[in-house]
Amino acid sequence: MAIIKPFKGVRPPKNLVEQVASRPYDVLNSDEARIEAEGNEKSLYYIIKPEINFPVGTDEHEPMVYDKAAENFQLWQDRGWLVQDKKECYYVYAQTMNGKTQYGLCVGAYVDDYMTGKIKKHELTRRDKEEDRMKHVRINNANVEPVFFAYPHIDEIDAIVAKTVANAPEYDFVAPDGFGHHFWVIEDDATIARITELFAELPAFYIADGHHRSAAAALVGDEKRRNNPNHRGDEEYNYFLAVCFPDNQLNIIDYNRVVKDLNGLTEEQFLAAVAENFIVEEKGTEIYTPERLHNFSLYLGGKWYSLTAKEGTYDDKDPIGVLDVTISSNLILDKVLGLKDLRSDKRIDFVGGIRGLGELQRRVDSGEMKVALALYPVTMQQIIDIADTGNIMPPKTTWFEPKLRSGLVIHKLED
Repeated sequence: MAIIKPFKGVRPPKNLVEQVASRPYDVLNSDEARIEAEGNEKSLYYIIKPEINFPVGTDEHEPMVYDKAAENFQLWQDRGWLVQDKKECYYVYAQTMNGKTQYGLCVGAYVDDYMTGKIKKHELTRRDKEEDRMKHVRINNANVEPVFFAYPHIDEIDAIVAKTVANAPEYDFVAPDGFGHHFWVIEDDATIARITELFAELPAFYIADGHHRSAAAALVGDEKRRNNPNHRGDEEYNYFLAVCFPDNQLNIIDYNRVVKDLNGLTEEQFLAAVAENFIVEEKGTEIYTPERLHNFSLYLGGKWYSLTAKEGTYDDKDPIGVLDVTISSNLILDKVLGLKDLRSDKRIDFVGGIRGLGELQRRVDSGEMKVALALYPVTMQQIIDIADTGNIMPPKTTWFEPKLRSGLVIHKLED
């Protein structure tokens, strides 16, 4: 069973939400955050990217930078830019992209479920990134930004959400990136109790996006539990902020690769080597998009190619072996291009599909990169299969869009 609870959200007044809300801390660098926050003193970036409070070049891991985040979090509350709800609530958070809306529930997820594996992950985390977010959670004594969960959809939860969103939203705006964000508060005690009961029937949650934030939030909660001699089990720090979306509503887009060189091969030699394991078809100068699983598109020398993996080069019965990212990593990036460690090799870069395949073509045509490879998106079921079998996705496999907007609701670790 998946344990959740309502919480007293800390959030902006309706008239300030667009000024406070921001993109997540990890989708932009310090310079970009400075630009986006410029002229807006209420921006959440001053809390989640606190290095922008200091001169350019300040190390974002300096103790004074974390201290500034906590100082600003308190200041935003003192000034009424963030206000805590009087009672524990659940919240519906919906996002609209390209005319399609997905509906999630903001909940307190149970730390122990993460520690025991009921909140399932499909990516490795880096300790340095975990530690950075742990410091941020500790010093603010809050989960300032949510994590993004998926769950096997339940019709009755969908019905409760549909009934809720039939009312006027608390927040309703289009962010500068063109994505719509809509937010409702669920205050009714009977509805809250029923949501809690329905989620208790779920065997697991799946982390869709935010593996480092999930790890950091759970580890800080566990740390507080171990350091409290009077720990009871019902303290707020036993929970962390998550937005849970039904699996059948989520949009996963492609995550593509660009490589700086052909590992000493000519274009002809490279294509011949690829043809050992793929059916290679030249498609001309018009952008070619992968049509199905095990079909790829390649851009090289001003031309697009279709690559179809030959029978026997993949294993559809293996949750890892079925993945196109596994096939391309093993048979093209490693075998032909000599790329052994995708996490650290500087010859390769990764491009989210939100930028379009034209971005791959641009980077090759500019001379910065030599070849580009586009993949068919993974499915939510593939992610669930991998998480359920205890496997880990290869690096840079999933790209969820739209990203959660930060600052719509915050969870304090003490009431």
